[in-house]
Amino acid sequence: MVDATTPRPARVLSRRREAEDVWTLAVEAGPQDLDAAPGRFAMLTAFGVGEIPVSYSGDPAAEGRVIHTIRAVGAVSRALAGLEEGAMLGVRGPFGKGWPLAEVEGREVIAVAGGLGLAPVRPAIRRLVARGERPTLVYGARSPAQALFREDLADWRARGVEVEATVDHAGPDWRGHVGVVPPLIARRVRDPARTVAFVCGPEVMMRFAASALLEAGVAAEAIHISMERNMKCAVGLCGHCQFGGDLLCRDGPVAPLARVADRLHVAEL
Repeated sequence: MVDATTPRPARVLSRRREAEDVWTLAVEAGPQDLDAAPGRFAMLTAFGVGEIPVSYSGDPAAEGRVIHTIRAVGAVSRALAGLEEGAMLGVRGPFGKGWPLAEVEGREVIAVAGGLGLAPVRPAIRRLVARGERPTLVYGARSPAQALFREDLADWRARGVEVEATVDHAGPDWRGHVGVVPPLIARRVRDPARTVAFVCGPEVMMRFAASALLEAGVAAEAIHISMERNMKCAVGLCGHCQFGGDLLCRDGPVAPLARVADRLHVAEL
């Protein structure tokens, strides 16, 4: 049995810069990583510094390695993002509930992501495309230079995925949309009764995106959001990630809007 409380050592296989402060690490996979369904997360340890939760931004079952994308904003994330090829880190997981991919076959999937929120959505889109489906992606970044996974965005477009990208601000060479994500959603929902939505990003964006999806006729039960909280133990014991009646390390991070909608508007919950 895998010990979920003790980090296992893993080697960094490669490190790639995605944006100014965002790095993607490819890490050795262990047998347990094959259960790392899109939307789940792991606890990563920078030895001597600390541990943080990081979503999977790749699909270990398909790629044979673990992919994590990290924004360097604090002591632990900076230490992890700075690990070079061959360095060691600690891994616990996978934990939590992911995107309901088994339930969406034959339905229209719209993914809505903001900033680093594209990372947990990326493996879900990859799985959908691999099985012949063509989801829609609405993605927002602060600027063109901050857009993540640009090779994936181009590849998905080439494979028939409808990608709508927007930025908060841009120079004259940007030919795409400028503005926030929610206003772009309604025109991408063509058959509300058959639509399932995956939403991940800053919490304020998710609130407005969820409202736009509801206004477009998508049922609350069909809107799934990925909530971030301060995961510590990751096994449902410490209570740091409590969100109302849920412990998000165990009951999330992905949850249907119908279950958590009332809490999204509660300040500092």
